[in-house]
This record gives sequence, C-alpha cells and structure tokens, in this order.
Amino acid sequence: MAFPAQTATVVPGSGLDHIDVWVFDLDNTLYPASCNLFDQVDRRMGEFIARTLGLDFDSARRLQKQYFYEHGTTLRGLMTVHGLEPDAFLEYVHDIDLSMLPPSEALDAALQMLDGRKLIFTNGTASHAWRVVEHLGVARHFEAVVDIAASDYLPKPDPRAYEALIRRFGIRPESAALIDDMATNLLPAHALGMTTVWVRHGYAWAHPPSCDDHVHHMIDDLVSWLTDLVAARQRACDGERTGAGGSRPAHAASGPGRGDGGTGTADRTGLE
Repeated sequence: MAFPAQTATVVPGSGLDHIDVWVFDLDNTLYPASCNLFDQVDRRMGEFIARTLGLDFDSARRLQKQYFYEHGTTLRGLMTVHGLEPDAFLEYVHDIDLSMLPPSEALDAALQMLDGRKLIFTNGTASHAWRVVEHLGVARHFEAVVDIAASDYLPKPDPRAYEALIRRFGIRPESAALIDDMATNLLPAHALGMTTVWVRHGYAWAHPPSCDDHVHHMIDDLVSWLTDLVAARQRACDGERTGAGGSRPAHAASGPGRGDGGTGTADRTGLE
C-alpha cells in the first residue's frame, strides 16, 4: 500500500549546523525507491524461504512479512524461529542486478560538499553496500559500512545496534544525524540524542507506527535535500566570512578513510 505524496519538511541548514557525523541507511535512501532495486532483494527473500522451508511461494511471502514485522527483519525471524545460519540467506538475497540503478553525479557532488564524516548503517551486508555505492559513483565519500554482521545480527531498530555503532566510531550522538527511509529506525537514534531525517517514499511499512515526534526532518528526495543543505551552509559561511572581513577555506568532505574525498583506504575489514 502506498500513501499519497505529502509536502516534505525541508529546512536547509535549520538545526543542522552542529552535525559533524552523517549516518546513512543504504537501500531506498542513498538511491531512490522509485528505481525498484530493493524489489529484487524482497523477491529473493521469498524465494529463499520457499526453497529452504519447503513452502509454496505465496506461503513463503506471508512468512517473510510476518517475520519482518515481528522481528525487525526477515533474517532475524529466520534465525530466531528456525535457527538459520545467516550467510547463505544474505548471499542469496543480495545477488541482484544493478543495471537499473544509474550513477548519480548529483549525489556525488552533494556528498563532496557536505562537511563531516559519513558512514553507512544498514541491515544488509557490507559487500552489498559497497557494490551499490560504487555503482552510484559515491563510494569514495564513506569512511565505513556498518552492516548486519558488524551489529552482531541485531537489526535496526534494535537499540543495541545503535549503541555499538556509537561506541565503535566514537560518535557524539548530539552532533550526529541518521538518515533512513524507515521511520521506525529513527526511534532509537532520537532517543540517543541524534538528529533524525526520514526519507519518505510512500509505502506503508516505512511509515511511523503512530506519531512522528521522533522525526526532525521529513524529505522526499535525498539529493535535492543535500544539495539545498550544502548551499545553505555555504551561504552561511560566506556571510560569516564577509562579516568577519576574513576568509575561510571552501567546503570539502572530511573524515578518515573514504570520507577524505578519495585519498584514504576504506574500512572494509571486519565489517562483512
């Protein structure tokens, strides 16, 4: 079920000047849901369940969605209820065709101009995430991918996954933002003091369960929002420079590893 389009709450620069760590979800966030890339993953989950549990496809799909709602992810349900080892599932469901996903020069430019460290926090695998962002042409901007294995197979929105992320990367929640297409995944981030950004795409399963008080910013297009954000930050910087009568360096992506604009080495080891 899809919801009708709504007007996004987009206030470029408002309440975001203090952010120095940007944590991005991957699927349906760094690329638009409209390209239907995740539909391949969704279907392959049903196929895997049907084959593994000996079910017809329709029964497998119903079980897939049941586990998603009851356990946070289908994989977590399979692990909890059936004792499934995760590797075969993750390898199968992420073996998808990326040809429908075009490179995004606009996203690359926006991330280049966005000051701060950049991480990917996903319930998928690191190998899938790196493959997607390399295909998009934006991999160089990301310091690391924190995947489901790195989170000890505790999926978003389990608060323990967020706490582990913060500890591992020395993140101060009050100066970090989480950008995700599932409103429920923003709840633990909000509770920790992070700024939350919900990338809406209209599907019922991604909407807040009740209220959206934990959502600080609602947007409909990540690239447009980031472009407006970095432009607003640049204008503010120019205004400060003019007022001070001095000069400041131009904005450039910062952070170790891939976040240094392409001169570092990605932190891939130990995350897959």
